[in-house]
Order: sequence, then C-alpha cells, then structure tokens
Amino acid sequence: MDAPIASQLLQSDLIVLHNLRRDVRLTAKGTNKDVEDSCSTFDDQSSMRALDELRNEPTVFTNWDLKDLPTGKSLRAEALRIYIPWAQGVVRNPVDVVFLTHLLLYFATSVPSALYLYCHFTWVHGIVHVLMQLSYCGSFTLMHHNHIHNNGLLKKEYTWFDNGWPYIIGPLMGHTWNSYYYHHVKHHHVEGNGPEDLSTTIRLQRDELGDFLYYVARFAFLAWIELPLYFYRKQKPMLAFKSALGEWSSCICIIFLAKWNFYPTLFVFLLPLLLMRIGLMIGNFGQHALVDEFDPASDFRSSITLIDVPSNRHCFNDGWHTSHHLNPLRHWKDHPRAFLKAKQDYTNGRALVFQNIDYLMMTYRILRKDYLYLADCIVPIGGQIRMSKQELADMLRTKTTRFSEEKIEEKFYKNRKTQTQAKEKDDLYISKM
Repeated sequence: MDAPIASQLLQSDLIVLHNLRRDVRLTAKGTNKDVEDSCSTFDDQSSMRALDELRNEPTVFTNWDLKDLPTGKSLRAEALRIYIPWAQGVVRNPVDVVFLTHLLLYFATSVPSALYLYCHFTWVHGIVHVLMQLSYCGSFTLMHHNHIHNNGLLKKEYTWFDNGWPYIIGPLMGHTWNSYYYHHVKHHHVEGNGPEDLSTTIRLQRDELGDFLYYVARFAFLAWIELPLYFYRKQKPMLAFKSALGEWSSCICIIFLAKWNFYPTLFVFLLPLLLMRIGLMIGNFGQHALVDEFDPASDFRSSITLIDVPSNRHCFNDGWHTSHHLNPLRHWKDHPRAFLKAKQDYTNGRALVFQNIDYLMMTYRILRKDYLYLADCIVPIGGQIRMSKQELADMLRTKTTRFSEEKIEEKFYKNRKTQTQAKEKDDLYISKM
C-alpha cells in the first residue's frame, strides 16, 4: 500500500515507483478526472524522459550505479576509465558492461576454486566454495537468462568465448548443459504457465506447503525425463534429442567425476545442482503463484511485477516478469520504460505490482497465507487503489486457488475465444513497443 522505499532501489525503479504513487495520491484525493488525467500524463512524460536518459548509461557493477563509481585521479577511477571503454568493445550492447564484469569474476574465482578442490580438498574450502557459488547463482542465472534469450552477450568476434562459457561456468553454478535454454525458452515461454507447462502452477493449491514441495520435487528429480517426453509428445523429436543429450550427458559426467573423486564433486557440482534446481522452482513458483481465476491465459494476470532490490538490482530486472513474458526479447534495461508506456494496459489487465518483496519472500509469504503482508507490499493500480488492505488481501487469496481439470478445460480449451482475446490483447501490447 504505502510501504517504505528501499534505499538501494535502481534509479529506474524509483522513477516508476514515484510515478505510480503519484497516481495513488491523485486518486485518493478525489481529484477531478480531467485534472487527474492531465497531471498523470505530464508525470508519465517526465518519467519517460528520465528513463530514456538512464537507458543509455552503461551498467558496470550490480552493486553500484554509474553515478556512484569513483571519479577524479584515484587509481580506481583510472582503472575504470580504461576498463569501461574496453569492455564496451567486447559486449554486444554497450550498456551491458556488467555482463563482462561478471564473466571475469566467475573465471577468476569459481573456476580456480573448483580446480583447487580437486587438487587439494578440504572441508572448509568445500563449504566456502558452495557459499560463494550460492552468492553468485542469482546474478549468474539471470545473466545466463539474457544469454539464452538473445543468442549471446558478446560481439561476433568473441563468439567462440560467448558460446563456450555456459558449458564451463554453468555446471559450476548448478546448471546442466543447455537444459535452461530448452526448458525456459523452448518450453516455458511457449506454454506460458498453461496446463501443458511442466512448471505450471495452476493445478496446485498454491498456499499449501504439500503442493509446493511436490512442485519442487517434481522438477528437481523428474525434469531429466519429463522435458524430452514433452518435446516428443509435441512432435519435436530433434528438441527432445537435444534436451536429453544436454541433461543426460551432464549427469553422466557428474556421476563419473563422483566415482573418481567424490568429495570435490559433491561441493563443486552436486550441491550447486541441487540448490539451483530448488532455487529455480522457488523463483518460478513466486513468479506464477498468483493467477487470475477468470482469465489465467493472460500474461497480465498469470505473472507479477516486482519493484525491489534483489530481483532488479542484482538480477538484471528479473522483477519485471510480466513485461518479460509479454516480450521475451526485450532488453533487461527496457522493462521499466515498457511498463510505464503501457501502464494503462497493465491497469486494464488488472495486473499485480509489488514493492520491497522478492520472489523467494513472495513464495514464503504465500505458503504462510500471510496475505495481509502481501497487501502491504502491493503498489495499487487502477481499481486496486480504492480497495482497503483487507480487500486486497482477500483478492490475493483468490489468486492462489487450485484450478480443477474442469476449470482448466473451460479456461484453456473449451473457451478458446476468451483465451484468444487475452492473447490478442497481450500481443497488441507487444506491437506497441
């Protein structure tokens, strides 16, 4: 509702959040509709100009914005003056210096640490290594997410490295070869949390712990066979073969390494794999736990938007999940501007926007049925602005209800017209961009 603003928010998040709060204040004051529309339009235009300026700033580190980096004649400032132009000549998009920064970080820490564990294993080093990888896994996964959606991060002359690093760094972070690409791009974005999505949430009572544990366990232990079978059922044998090849060859390599030298393999590959699988499902659950009971086919109503620090600052705007589903190829820095440009579409679509909560905490609060806490985190838009905290909490509770097979048949198969209309509305939003 009116939660405190986190001090570490990205500037782009702050601009959008202040814009939405202005809308809330104008509506709460009962401002004349014409005056309200005029003020809102003026604020939208000024916010868009501010976002345009930020869009062209290179991001070098996730922890600091460009304005926070050292200047003057210090050694660090001089190093950055050399590094940033050089890195911009390597990355495909000049604003994505941060991707090269992270690649250098992983090759300078994760790779040598893993190799040394195989040469000289100690329990302390193994534990520290896993904790280091755990601290990296969010940023890495979302950098990898950008890689698979855009067919690379670096310029053409570095294609050899751009194609190779996921096979080296990926398994160290808990990703099997190519599985993320085939599951996320070729499967999840095709099905969109619908009934044939292997990671769909609609058949679960999403605020029940048992259903959640089933959801995580199914992906963690059955993805290796379910994904190839999904492609086979869809009459895509080559995708079935490729997805199986990447997943199974990774597992075979890990098994051989474990037989050769178990303890290093436990800390270098097995524990990161287990933690990554659990983390991916907790995150996806949080992204798609709140599904509209009337129009679950709409991307506006089957995913959410987060304006927060962990998802957006450290994970390349992963909080703008609805925007990502509407256009999976959109650059990560364009999500705030795209949201603001289509704010009315989000309002008409009854989309859900939250602040100061990430996907992990979203999952935790839903499982606790703590809907009043979630209501406090809502940034209301449209008709939500006039709802009380209790009304918002009651509304959110309805979004976690299990869809029966009869309801799924009605919403996704029999009622094709409704589903088509929802998709047409979403596609119209994409075309505007």
